[in-house]
Amino acid sequence: MGRSAYSYRDDPAVPAFPDDRPLVLFDGDCALCSGSARKILKADRAGVFRLAPTQSELGRALLVHYGVDPDDPYTMLLIQDGLARERSDGALAIAAQLPMPWRLAVVGRIVPRFIRDFLYDFIARRRRRFPGQAWCAMPETGALAGRDLADRVLG
Repeated sequence: MGRSAYSYRDDPAVPAFPDDRPLVLFDGDCALCSGSARKILKADRAGVFRLAPTQSELGRALLVHYGVDPDDPYTMLLIQDGLARERSDGALAIAAQLPMPWRLAVVGRIVPRFIRDFLYDFIARRRRRFPGQAWCAMPETGALAGRDLADRVLG
């Protein structure tokens, strides 16, 4: 992820998008990842985050830009202040910006990154085995019903 801040702005393959807030790229075909995206939207009442599935034009272009295989993304990406964070660093950075009790997850930073990323990768390799619904099954009822998600979900 060693690219300079906002480097995607100079990449003609990346469509323009509003980058004034953090963007979370997630695997929309994965029930675990889609469930996590829905949890972020539900917990993030302040509207801090935008989300985009990796299957979208924007998601695929950003994955390629940051060197992640768009056909088999091994990580979610958090793009904030023009920089990308992946794996456990990305997940903990998201948790740090959500309200309690999610914010408590930042205590995970005391665990060395190589251990956190080993655990992240272990789950990520098995993510498609988790039961549940993919992103296309976004609920029309419940906590997210009636909320305008047009500015929060890109792609």
